[in-house]
Amino acid sequence: MRFLHTADWQIGMKATALGEAAARVREERLAAGWRIVEVARQRGAEFILIAGDLFEHNGVDRVLVQRVADILGSFSGPVFIIPGNHDPLTRGSVWEHPAWKGWGNLHILREESPISVPGGTLYPCPVRERHSGRNPTAWFPVEQGKTIRLGMAHGTVEGVRQDEPDYPIPRDAAERSGLDYLALGHWHSSAIYRAADGASRMAYSGTPEPTGFGERESGFVFLVEIPGPGTPPALAPARTGRLQWITVAEELRGPGDLTRLRERLEGLASPDFTLMDVVLSGLLTAQEREEVIRIHEILQSRFFWGKVDAALLRPSPEDDAWIDNLPPGIIREAAMRLRHGKNLSPEVAAMALMELYAMAGEVLP
Repeated sequence: MRFLHTADWQIGMKATALGEAAARVREERLAAGWRIVEVARQRGAEFILIAGDLFEHNGVDRVLVQRVADILGSFSGPVFIIPGNHDPLTRGSVWEHPAWKGWGNLHILREESPISVPGGTLYPCPVRERHSGRNPTAWFPVEQGKTIRLGMAHGTVEGVRQDEPDYPIPRDAAERSGLDYLALGHWHSSAIYRAADGASRMAYSGTPEPTGFGERESGFVFLVEIPGPGTPPALAPARTGRLQWITVAEELRGPGDLTRLRERLEGLASPDFTLMDVVLSGLLTAQEREEVIRIHEILQSRFFWGKVDAALLRPSPEDDAWIDNLPPGIIREAAMRLRHGKNLSPEVAAMALMELYAMAGEVLP
């Protein structure tokens, strides 16, 4: 048996914080869908499992539902899908759209009931509500099958830190039920859970296209091959994500740090597919303020999306240029009050001083 395991496409996510780039991010998620189908085709997958959250929510544009169905319908084999907690099986859900009936290979699994798949049996766990403390795999029959037995569930493996129970799944759910493989969805980072015998019988594929900063090992699908009942599965990750979401946190400790950071950013590969969040902290000299502006310009002009957060920067207390470069009179007096004022927090005073310096540079010859 050879199949492709994926989950958490989150089609329809807004990404509004990205401004005009949000539309491109949404299109990239659809493009990733085509890449997934191509990977399945090239690697000889007999079928595809989608373990929930194909959509961001049940209120997505119905044209998007049709587009996703058309992408998956182009695959030559069957595609088995369970609703997740973002797109649960409720009244008026995306699963009622007629697009799913327009393709004979698309199967929306609506019941906790075993179904036949090429080479074995699949035990699906469709989600019917946003949150639950119920173990979705509890219904799996405990047996050793004569055919390959698969499970598919959407939830949180026990031991993963969370604020409240969210479809808790035991770490030994595959073993206790005698499954050969349990395909998981819900978490966007890839993760493999090994059984007592070392076999990889349970895994999160992660989201096939990263959804934000801080995700670990996202942008993949798993190709799973199982030689026969009871034999360890072979998992092969395949990259399908194209966007890179990179956070750079830089603490400035001395002259030249910003220049070196700019040069690193200029040397990064594929900036047109990179979202860059640069967070600066530490001490800034007046002369290096221009480098902050240059970094901002480079991110805006070359990268898919970029932002510089300079809120944690402070004017260097040893750099008198912050005051000396200002003209004598009320502007310099205001700067000195900010520099030595006792009624303002250091953070507010520092930001105000840099803003005053910037405004003076724009107005004065």
